[in-house]
Parts: sequence; C-alpha cells; structure tokens
Amino acid sequence: MSEEPARPGPPTLRDLRGLTQARIALGAHGAGLPTGAALAFGLDHARAREAVWTPLDVAAIREGLRAQGLDSVEVRSAVSDRAEYLRRPDRGRSLDADSAALLAGLDGHGQGFDVAIVIADGLSATAVALNAVPAAAALAARVRRAGWRLAPVVVASQGRVAIGDPIGARLGARCVVVLIGERPGLSASDSLGCYVTFGPEPGLPDSRRNCISNIRQDGLAVEAAAGQMEALLRAMLVQGTSGVALRREDPADPTALPGARD
Repeated sequence: MSEEPARPGPPTLRDLRGLTQARIALGAHGAGLPTGAALAFGLDHARAREAVWTPLDVAAIREGLRAQGLDSVEVRSAVSDRAEYLRRPDRGRSLDADSAALLAGLDGHGQGFDVAIVIADGLSATAVALNAVPAAAALAARVRRAGWRLAPVVVASQGRVAIGDPIGARLGARCVVVLIGERPGLSASDSLGCYVTFGPEPGLPDSRRNCISNIRQDGLAVEAAAGQMEALLRAMLVQGTSGVALRREDPADPTALPGARD
C-alpha cells in the first residue's frame, strides 16, 4: 500500500508574520527583545511621533490639487499651535474668524454645492502628504461624472474631523467629505481616514458620520476608497441622511448601498 502524503501542519506564528504588520513572533533575547525587533520598534515609534508633530505642508497639498485641476482654499481651525491642538480637541473642530469669513463668500453664488471635500491634517501629516491629493482627485472625478456641484477643496490646518461641519455649512454643501490623517499606530503612521456627512452644521454628533479608514498603500487602495465614498454620497443624497440612520442593503458590505455602482 502506498503511503498517504504528509499533511501540512497548522501555520506557526512565524508563518503568520507575512500576513500582517502586527508585532507578533518577535522572538526573545534573554528577558528582552532581539536587537532587530527593538530597533524596529524605536523606528516605528519615531515615525508615529513625526506624523503627529510635523506641520501640514499646505502649499504642497494645494500645488498637488492644482496639478489635478482642482481649485482649493486654505483655512485654519481656532487652534493657535500644535501643542494646543493636542490638548484642546474642541478648538480643532471650529474655524478661526478669518477662515469663516473667507468661506462665507464661496457659497456657489448662493446656490450652494452638492459635495465639499475637506483635507485636514488630523493626527498624521504623513498620511495627508502621501494620500490626500490622490484620494481627493479620485473622488472629484466621480463627483463630476455624477453631475454633482463640487465646491473648491478646502485645506484645513490643525483640524479635527468635525471641522467639516462648519466648513460644509459655510459653503452651503449638502454633503461634506473630510479626508484626515488618522491617529498613527506602531505599524502604520500613514493611514488616511474619510468621514462623510449629510447636511453638515456645527454641533452634529459623530453618529451622523460614516467612516472609511486605513486608506494607504498597504491598506485600502485610493480608487476602492473613492468608490465607497461615491456609494455613500449617492445613498445620502437619496435618503437625506447619514450616519447610523443611513440604510444599507448589506451591513457587512460598505459598498452595498442604494444607488451604488462600480
């Protein structure tokens, strides 16, 4: 009788290391980590700190948008510096007086807009520098194909997620899309988040927003994220709501929304 071929055993932790950026199977050297793992931890920690503390290069972002054929304006939150930004999240959610006045004159000649895109530094300027312009351009192309009125892209320094609410309200936008640097982890400091809200106005709770996260080279691809953003916008414009009240055909599939398309 011929012998049966040996069956492969279960995967080891070392096998799984190739499937994730999480810190697993690092090994040990005495009571501590091997030198390579300790150095990698230090490097990733430094990258995370750099992502949080590096100022947003507004000029570079606006130049990138201009190269994509997108008009933009620059605004600031009510925060005075980065240290205050980290201590006072509430001030990062509102505009300073000059920015509010600037946006009041850009309301589409009184007709408003269907969609406003906001780029904010959030907690990772690295993520914004790498991913925000491609994401904004991909979404803008879909917005234009849909025939929706698109506001000039707003680049907000020292902004939190909710800064999209006063920006959208000042622009008279039906929906606002905030592209923002996510809080960096020790395996990803370049992750861009997206928050989509219908009927933006100051004081909205977070339950009124829909989130798409981990937009980056090793996460959710820009084009895939733009497709999800378009699906959310279509559903919001049909249903007149967003957040937890937005109906989904399949809660397990973020793209399975009424009016979604490839």
